[in-house]
Amino acid sequence: MHLDKNDIPTRIAIDGAIARQFQNFGEPEGTFGAEYFSLATGVDMAPLLAGLEDDLCQAPHWGYVIAGAVVVTYADGSTETCAEGSVFHWVAGHSVRVEHDAELILFSPQQEHGEVLDHIAAKLAGV
Repeated sequence: MHLDKNDIPTRIAIDGAIARQFQNFGEPEGTFGAEYFSLATGVDMAPLLAGLEDDLCQAPHWGYVIAGAVVVTYADGSTETCAEGSVFHWVAGHSVRVEHDAELILFSPQQEHGEVLDHIAAKLAGV
């Protein structure tokens, strides 16, 4: 099975950010979501994560930076920059800020990241 990135269902679409998530990926069935993110320079996820445990994303991610650069900040205050061509693993308890227009592929536990994306969508809707 395969999908074009534009055929992956959109979970969140706002100015400067598109999050697409294909659910029910991996074994056992439904364990992971395969995700494509397109994020503009200056996007900072921190305000959208407020209200989650420690105000951070509580899902781990494995992925690849197709283009651009992001800075990841972890619960302990440490940071790292992931730039074009980087393969990464972000542990649960992080936030992301976009340094240069970025495209990312992520693989994330569907349950945990689905809850984070639902939280973000609710914040954007003013709920």
